[in-house]
Amino acid sequence: MNQETVQTGVHLNFYCHLRARHAGMLLSEWLLAQARDHGLGGGSVFRAIAGFGRHGVMHEEQFFELADDLPVRVEFLLREDQAELLLQRVRAAGVEVVYERLTASFAVLGKR
Repeated sequence: MNQETVQTGVHLNFYCHLRARHAGMLLSEWLLAQARDHGLGGGSVFRAIAGFGRHGVMHEEQFFELADDLPVRVEFLLREDQAELLLQRVRAAGVEVVYERLTASFAVLGKR
């Protein structure tokens, strides 16, 4: 029987638009690359079907025409030091992005 080790860390979410770019890449891809290149575990990108941001502009997916600038969430489960490293990388690059930092408990279930 496997014993799971529960870790306390950070659930780090970045919110941007689907087509937002930085350094010639989609911002969501750039964020994932920063985490991967620094050995910071895994990340995922989730696209919304509708949403609005701090400027109040509504973006939504339409049946005949897909909205080009839908909101996306790029999320990571990280140790505290890893989350701080990723945030430092984003700040140093001058990226304008909204983020959310939540305390999280996480573990791996099943065989390793």
